[in-house]
Amino acid sequence: MKRPVFRCSVCGAEKNVDTQQYCCTCGGAFDLCFEPPAFDRALIDSSEWSLFRYRAFLPLWDESWRGVSLGEGMTPVRALDGDTLVKLDYAMPTLSFKDRGAALVISLCKSLGVSRVLQDSSGNAGNSVAAYAARAGIQCEIFVPRGTSPGKIDMIAAHGAQVQVFDGTRDETAEACRSKARRGEAYYASHVFNPFFYQGTKTYVYEVFEQLGALPDNLFIPVGNGTLYLGVHLALDELQKAGLLPRRPTVWAVQSERCAPLLQAFEQGLDAPEQVPVQPTMAEGIAIGKPVRGGQILRLARQHGDCFAAISEEDILPARAELARKGYFVEHTTAAVYAAYLAARRRGLVKGTSLLSLCGAGLKSQGKEH
Repeated sequence: MKRPVFRCSVCGAEKNVDTQQYCCTCGGAFDLCFEPPAFDRALIDSSEWSLFRYRAFLPLWDESWRGVSLGEGMTPVRALDGDTLVKLDYAMPTLSFKDRGAALVISLCKSLGVSRVLQDSSGNAGNSVAAYAARAGIQCEIFVPRGTSPGKIDMIAAHGAQVQVFDGTRDETAEACRSKARRGEAYYASHVFNPFFYQGTKTYVYEVFEQLGALPDNLFIPVGNGTLYLGVHLALDELQKAGLLPRRPTVWAVQSERCAPLLQAFEQGLDAPEQVPVQPTMAEGIAIGKPVRGGQILRLARQHGDCFAAISEEDILPARAELARKGYFVEHTTAAVYAAYLAARRRGLVKGTSLLSLCGAGLKSQGKEH
C-alpha cells in the first residue's frame, strides 16, 4: 500500500511519516491520513494469532511487523456476572493493553530504519515500547516520573532500555523527554503524539467484534491521555461505515477524582481541558494533568453521547479486591475502571450489556497504596 501521511489536527499542514518532528510546527498533534478498506471478516487473516491478523485495516506497507510482533492481541473476553463482560487485555507480552499501540509504532520505526527511540510514560507504555524496541533491535530510552511502580521500572530495564527516573510530575517528565526529542537525539516513539499508536489500540474493538459477533451496549475504559479511547472510536467509526453497527456503544471514560481534567472540562462545556494539579493517586496510569489530545476526546464524547466517570481513591482497593476474588488480579488503574462501573450501576445509569477493559496486571502496581 501507499504510505499514509501525517496531517496537523490544528492547521492541516502535512508531513511524510518519516519526519523526525513529533508534532506540527504550530504545536498541533498529528493525525494520520489513512482510509482502510471497509471492515470485512473475509479480510481477517485467521492464520495469524496476533493483532496483525487485521493488517488489511492497518497502515502497513511492508513486512517489518513480522520482526516486531510478540504475539500481542487476541485477548479473551469472559463473562464476569450477569450482563457484565471483561476483556483480559493484561494477557499481553508486557502485561498491559499498551502493547497494541507499541507494536504499531515500533513497526513504523522498523520500516523507517530508526535506530534509537525515546518515550515518556507512567510505566506501562514505556514498558511496551522498551519490549518491542528490544525485539526490533532498536535502542531505547524511557523517562518515568519518580514514584512510578518499581516493578514497572524493573521490567523496562530488563528489556535493555535506559531508564531515566525524572524528579517531577507525569507532565513534567513528558516535557523533559520531549525536550530531548526536539534536540534530535532520538525518534520520539510517543504513545500520545504518534497516531500509529491509535491504529494499534483500535484493534481492541476489532477483536471484541470478531469474538462476540457484535458489540456490548457499554464500553468502560480508563482515560488519561486517551490512547485506548481514541483507538476505540477509530474502530467504531470504521464498523459504522461498513454498516456493521446497528447501535454505537456508549463509551464510559474513567478518570480519578484526584486528576479529572476531561470530566471537569466536559461538565464546564469547555472545548479543551485546562491544566489541573495532579494529586497523588493509586491510579497512576490515568494521572494526566492536561491530555495532549483532550480537545479531540471532548469532541468525540459530545458527538457520540459518551459518559465520563470519576472514581474516589477509597473505591479503588475494594474494587481491586473484589476482582481478585473473582480470579482477576489487576493493577490499580484497572481497578478504577471496575469501581466506576459499579458506581454507575448502583446509580442506575448503566443499561444493557457492559464490557470492562482489564488493561493492566496486578503485579505491575504492588505497593502503590497511599
